[in-house]
Amino acid sequence: MIEAVIVDDEIKALQSLSWELTNFSDEIKVEASFTDPFEALTYLEKNTPDCLFLDIEMPTMDGFQFIQKLTNKNFPVVITTAYNQYAIKALKNEAIDYLLKPIDTDDLRETIVKIRKHNAKNFTAERLERLLLNFNSNAKHKKITFNTDGKLVFLDSDEILYAESDGNYSTIFLADGHKIVLTKKLKEVNELLPADSFFRIHNSYIINLTKIKEFLKTDGYVILESNHKIPVSRQKKSDFLDML
Repeated sequence: MIEAVIVDDEIKALQSLSWELTNFSDEIKVEASFTDPFEALTYLEKNTPDCLFLDIEMPTMDGFQFIQKLTNKNFPVVITTAYNQYAIKALKNEAIDYLLKPIDTDDLRETIVKIRKHNAKNFTAERLERLLLNFNSNAKHKKITFNTDGKLVFLDSDEILYAESDGNYSTIFLADGHKIVLTKKLKEVNELLPADSFFRIHNSYIINLTKIKEFLKTDGYVILESNHKIPVSRQKKSDFLDML
C-alpha cells in the first residue's frame, strides 16, 4: 500500500484528487492532506510518506519553493498543476511525474505505476538504515549500534572487550580480534554503551566489566580475558571498586 500526502491550497482540488485516489484504494492511501504548505512542511519533517502530490500554484509558497524547503526528501514528488508549461521545470526539480488538472484517471493510474517503480528502485540505504535502527530499538532485539565507514555495525555487549581513545577518534576492540575505528571521542562512545556492563576506567579506556580476568590492585591495572592490560586511573579507582 502506497501512503500518500497531498498539498494543495484549493480545497476543491484537494478533495477531487483524494476522491480520484479512492478508485485505487487497494494500491494507495491518503495518509494526510494540507491546504497550508507550512503545516505540510512541519508534518513532513517528522513523517516520510511513499509519495507527495504537490500543487504548484499556491499563493503563500509555490510548489518549487516548497520542494526547496523540504528537509526530508526521501520520497517521490508528483506535481499537480493546471498549467502545462510547468512540466519541464517540475522534472528538473526531481519530481517523478506531473498531473494536469482536472486529473484524468488513466493518467493517475500511470503515475501510481511510476511511484511503485521508483520506490522499488530507490529502497535507499538511508531507508534501510531507518528500518534496522527501528528494529534494533525493540528491547527484545536491541544491540549496540556503531556507525562507521559508511555502514552500521550491530554488536552484542559480549562481543566488545574495550574501547580506546585516540584524540577525536576511538577504537573498539572486539573479542574475535577485530577492531572498529570510530570518528567519535571516547565520551561519545561511552554514551552508546550500556552503563551496567561498561565502565570508563581511565580517560583513554572503557572496559567491558564482564571481560575482566584479574585486577592488579598494587599496579593499578586490569587484565581482560584477552590478556589485554588496561590501566586504572587513580581518580577512577574508587568508583571502579564500587562497580565490582
